[in-house]
Amino acid sequence: MDQNAPPRPPGPPGPPRPPGSPGPPGPGKPGPVHLQGSSPLDLRVDRRVLWVGGAAYPLENVVRVYTFVLRPRRSEAVMLFGKRLAWFVLAFLLLTVAEGLTELNAPRDPYGSDEAGGSVLIGLARGALVIGLIYLFAEMLAVVTARSHLTLAIETNGQSTALVTGPPELLHGLVHRIAHAIENTDAQLHERVASLAIGNPGNYYFGDVVNMYGGSGNKGILK
Repeated sequence: MDQNAPPRPPGPPGPPRPPGSPGPPGPGKPGPVHLQGSSPLDLRVDRRVLWVGGAAYPLENVVRVYTFVLRPRRSEAVMLFGKRLAWFVLAFLLLTVAEGLTELNAPRDPYGSDEAGGSVLIGLARGALVIGLIYLFAEMLAVVTARSHLTLAIETNGQSTALVTGPPELLHGLVHRIAHAIENTDAQLHERVASLAIGNPGNYYFGDVVNMYGGSGNKGILK
Protein backbone atom coordinates (compact mmCIF):
# COMPACT_ATOMS: atom_id res chain seq x y z
CA MET A 1 0.00 0.00 0.00
CA ASP A 2 1.29 3.47 -0.90
CA GLN A 3 2.15 5.39 2.28
CA ASN A 4 1.71 8.74 0.45
CA ALA A 5 -1.79 8.00 -0.96
CA PRO A 6 -4.50 10.44 0.16
CA PRO A 7 -6.90 9.08 2.81
CA ARG A 8 -10.12 7.53 1.54
CA PRO A 9 -13.17 9.75 2.14
CA PRO A 10 -15.75 8.37 4.59
CA GLY A 11 -18.75 6.58 3.11
CA PRO A 12 -22.26 8.02 3.19
CA PRO A 13 -24.17 7.51 6.47
CA GLY A 14 -26.77 4.73 6.59
CA PRO A 15 -30.50 5.39 6.65
CA PRO A 16 -31.86 6.51 10.04
CA ARG A 17 -33.60 3.88 12.18
CA PRO A 18 -37.30 4.31 12.80
CA PRO A 19 -38.28 5.46 16.31
CA GLY A 20 -38.41 2.65 18.83
CA SER A 21 -36.34 0.22 16.77
CA PRO A 22 -33.60 -1.62 18.67
CA GLY A 23 -30.12 -0.32 18.19
CA PRO A 24 -26.93 -2.32 17.99
CA PRO A 25 -26.17 -4.27 21.17
CA GLY A 26 -23.80 -2.51 23.49
CA PRO A 27 -21.12 -4.10 25.64
CA GLY A 28 -23.46 -4.36 28.65
CA LYS A 29 -26.56 -5.46 26.75
CA PRO A 30 -27.45 -9.17 26.87
CA GLY A 31 -27.57 -11.07 23.63
CA PRO A 32 -30.57 -12.93 22.22
CA VAL A 33 -32.26 -15.49 24.45
CA HIS A 34 -32.13 -19.04 23.11
CA LEU A 35 -34.27 -21.60 24.92
CA GLN A 36 -35.02 -25.11 23.74
CA GLY A 37 -38.29 -25.23 21.80
CA SER A 38 -38.92 -21.48 22.08
CA SER A 39 -38.57 -18.53 19.73
CA PRO A 40 -37.04 -15.14 20.65
CA LEU A 41 -39.25 -12.09 21.13
CA ASP A 42 -38.58 -8.37 21.47
CA LEU A 43 -39.95 -6.84 24.67
CA ARG A 44 -39.71 -3.06 24.60
CA VAL A 45 -41.37 0.08 25.91
CA ASP A 46 -41.66 3.03 23.57
CA ARG A 47 -44.02 6.02 23.75
CA ARG A 48 -46.01 4.60 26.67
CA VAL A 49 -46.67 1.32 24.82
CA LEU A 50 -45.33 -2.06 25.90
CA TRP A 51 -44.56 -4.27 22.91
CA VAL A 52 -44.28 -8.03 23.38
CA GLY A 53 -43.38 -9.34 19.97
CA GLY A 54 -46.13 -8.01 17.70
CA ALA A 55 -48.64 -7.39 20.52
CA ALA A 56 -49.06 -3.87 21.95
CA TYR A 57 -50.16 -3.14 25.53
CA PRO A 58 -50.67 0.49 26.60
CA LEU A 59 -48.86 0.98 29.90
CA GLU A 60 -51.88 2.61 31.51
CA ASN A 61 -53.76 -0.69 31.04
CA VAL A 62 -51.11 -2.83 32.77
CA VAL A 63 -52.33 -3.75 36.28
CA ARG A 64 -49.83 -6.40 37.40
CA VAL A 65 -46.34 -7.58 36.41
CA TYR A 66 -44.85 -10.58 38.20
CA THR A 67 -42.83 -13.77 37.77
CA PHE A 68 -43.92 -17.28 38.65
CA VAL A 69 -42.91 -20.85 37.93
CA LEU A 70 -45.18 -22.49 35.35
CA ARG A 71 -45.42 -26.09 36.57
CA PRO A 72 -47.04 -29.05 34.79
CA ARG A 73 -50.02 -30.71 36.49
CA ARG A 74 -48.13 -33.96 37.02
CA SER A 75 -50.15 -35.38 39.90
CA GLU A 76 -53.46 -34.58 38.17
CA ALA A 77 -52.23 -36.25 34.98
CA VAL A 78 -51.30 -39.44 36.86
CA MET A 79 -54.61 -39.56 38.72
CA LEU A 80 -56.58 -38.93 35.53
CA PHE A 81 -54.74 -41.75 33.77
CA GLY A 82 -55.48 -44.05 36.73
CA LYS A 83 -59.20 -43.32 36.45
CA ARG A 84 -59.15 -43.90 32.71
CA LEU A 85 -57.19 -47.12 33.19
CA ALA A 86 -59.89 -48.40 35.55
CA TRP A 87 -62.54 -47.75 32.89
CA PHE A 88 -60.41 -49.52 30.28
CA VAL A 89 -60.03 -52.58 32.53
CA LEU A 90 -63.79 -52.63 33.06
CA ALA A 91 -64.34 -52.40 29.30
CA PHE A 92 -61.96 -55.34 28.72
CA LEU A 93 -63.85 -57.40 31.30
CA LEU A 94 -67.17 -56.59 29.65
CA LEU A 95 -65.79 -57.58 26.26
CA THR A 96 -64.56 -60.87 27.72
CA VAL A 97 -68.00 -61.58 29.21
CA ALA A 98 -69.68 -60.63 25.95
CA GLU A 99 -67.36 -62.94 24.04
CA GLY A 100 -68.22 -65.84 26.36
CA LEU A 101 -71.96 -65.21 26.06
CA THR A 102 -71.68 -64.99 22.30
CA GLU A 103 -69.97 -68.36 22.12
CA LEU A 104 -72.57 -69.95 24.38
CA ASN A 105 -75.63 -68.54 22.62
CA ALA A 106 -74.37 -68.71 19.07
CA PRO A 107 -76.28 -71.21 16.88
CA ARG A 108 -74.35 -74.25 15.83
CA ASP A 109 -73.18 -73.49 12.32
CA PRO A 110 -71.14 -76.26 10.69
CA TYR A 111 -68.97 -73.61 9.05
CA GLY A 112 -68.62 -71.44 12.21
CA SER A 113 -69.33 -68.21 10.31
CA ASP A 114 -71.49 -66.59 13.01
CA GLU A 115 -69.04 -67.36 15.80
CA ALA A 116 -66.12 -66.10 13.73
CA GLY A 117 -67.95 -62.86 12.92
CA GLY A 118 -68.62 -62.14 16.62
CA SER A 119 -65.01 -62.89 17.52
CA VAL A 120 -63.79 -60.47 14.84
CA LEU A 121 -65.95 -57.62 16.19
CA ILE A 122 -64.79 -58.22 19.75
CA GLY A 123 -61.19 -58.40 18.55
CA LEU A 124 -61.57 -55.05 16.77
CA ALA A 125 -63.07 -53.51 19.91
CA ARG A 126 -60.15 -54.78 21.97
CA GLY A 127 -57.68 -53.39 19.46
CA ALA A 128 -59.37 -49.98 19.61
CA LEU A 129 -59.15 -50.04 23.41
CA VAL A 130 -55.44 -50.89 23.30
CA ILE A 131 -54.74 -48.06 20.85
CA GLY A 132 -56.70 -45.62 23.01
CA LEU A 133 -54.87 -46.73 26.14
CA ILE A 134 -51.49 -46.25 24.46
CA TYR A 135 -52.50 -42.74 23.36
CA LEU A 136 -53.67 -41.78 26.87
CA PHE A 137 -50.48 -43.18 28.40
CA ALA A 138 -48.37 -41.11 26.00
CA GLU A 139 -50.45 -38.04 26.87
CA MET A 140 -49.88 -38.63 30.59
CA LEU A 141 -46.16 -39.25 30.04
CA ALA A 142 -45.81 -35.97 28.14
CA VAL A 143 -47.20 -34.04 31.12
CA VAL A 144 -45.17 -35.95 33.72
CA THR A 145 -41.87 -35.43 31.86
CA ALA A 146 -42.55 -31.80 30.93
CA ARG A 147 -40.24 -29.27 32.57
CA SER A 148 -41.20 -26.17 34.52
CA HIS A 149 -40.71 -22.65 33.14
CA LEU A 150 -39.89 -19.45 35.00
CA THR A 151 -42.37 -17.04 33.43
CA LEU A 152 -42.91 -13.30 33.32
CA ALA A 153 -46.64 -12.43 33.31
CA ILE A 154 -47.99 -9.03 32.27
CA GLU A 155 -51.68 -8.64 33.10
CA THR A 156 -53.96 -5.89 31.82
CA ASN A 157 -57.27 -4.57 33.11
CA GLY A 158 -59.03 -6.56 30.37
CA GLN A 159 -58.74 -10.25 29.58
CA SER A 160 -55.23 -10.15 28.10
CA THR A 161 -52.12 -11.57 29.75
CA ALA A 162 -48.71 -11.73 28.09
CA LEU A 163 -46.47 -14.65 29.13
CA VAL A 164 -42.78 -14.84 28.22
CA THR A 165 -39.78 -16.67 29.59
CA GLY A 166 -36.05 -16.18 29.78
CA PRO A 167 -33.11 -16.22 32.21
CA PRO A 168 -34.18 -15.65 35.86
CA GLU A 169 -32.09 -12.51 36.38
CA LEU A 170 -33.56 -10.96 33.23
CA LEU A 171 -37.18 -11.70 34.13
CA HIS A 172 -36.86 -10.47 37.73
CA GLY A 173 -35.20 -7.30 36.49
CA LEU A 174 -37.95 -6.70 33.93
CA VAL A 175 -40.57 -6.63 36.69
CA HIS A 176 -38.89 -3.57 38.23
CA ARG A 177 -38.09 -1.95 34.89
CA ILE A 178 -41.66 -2.26 33.60
CA ALA A 179 -42.98 -0.90 36.91
CA HIS A 180 -40.55 2.00 36.54
CA ALA A 181 -41.78 2.60 32.98
CA ILE A 182 -45.39 2.74 34.20
CA GLU A 183 -44.52 5.50 36.67
CA ASN A 184 -42.19 7.45 34.35
CA THR A 185 -43.57 8.71 31.06
CA ASP A 186 -40.19 9.07 29.35
CA ALA A 187 -38.88 5.60 30.29
CA GLN A 188 -37.86 3.20 27.54
CA LEU A 189 -36.48 -0.33 27.52
CA HIS A 190 -35.66 -3.07 25.09
CA GLU A 191 -34.79 -6.68 25.89
CA ARG A 192 -34.86 -10.05 24.16
CA VAL A 193 -37.05 -12.68 25.79
CA ALA A 194 -38.49 -15.99 24.59
CA SER A 195 -41.96 -17.30 23.91
CA LEU A 196 -43.32 -20.17 25.99
CA ALA A 197 -42.90 -23.56 24.34
CA ILE A 198 -45.76 -25.55 25.88
CA GLY A 199 -48.35 -27.86 24.41
CA ASN A 200 -51.78 -27.89 26.03
CA PRO A 201 -52.07 -24.90 28.43
CA GLY A 202 -54.60 -26.86 30.49
CA ASN A 203 -51.77 -29.15 31.63
CA TYR A 204 -50.04 -26.35 33.58
CA TYR A 205 -50.58 -24.30 36.74
CA PHE A 206 -50.70 -20.63 35.80
CA GLY A 207 -49.68 -19.23 39.18
CA ASP A 208 -52.15 -17.89 41.73
CA VAL A 209 -55.63 -17.03 40.47
CA VAL A 210 -57.54 -14.41 42.47
CA ASN A 211 -61.32 -14.43 42.05
CA MET A 212 -62.93 -11.40 43.69
CA TYR A 213 -66.51 -10.68 42.67
CA GLY A 214 -68.29 -8.29 45.00
CA GLY A 215 -68.21 -8.56 48.77
CA SER A 216 -69.43 -12.13 49.29
CA GLY A 217 -68.62 -15.57 47.98
CA ASN A 218 -64.96 -14.76 47.30
CA LYS A 219 -62.82 -17.76 46.57
CA GLY A 220 -59.56 -16.10 47.47
CA ILE A 221 -56.34 -17.49 46.01
CA LEU A 222 -56.47 -20.76 44.13
CA LYS A 223 -53.16 -22.61 43.88
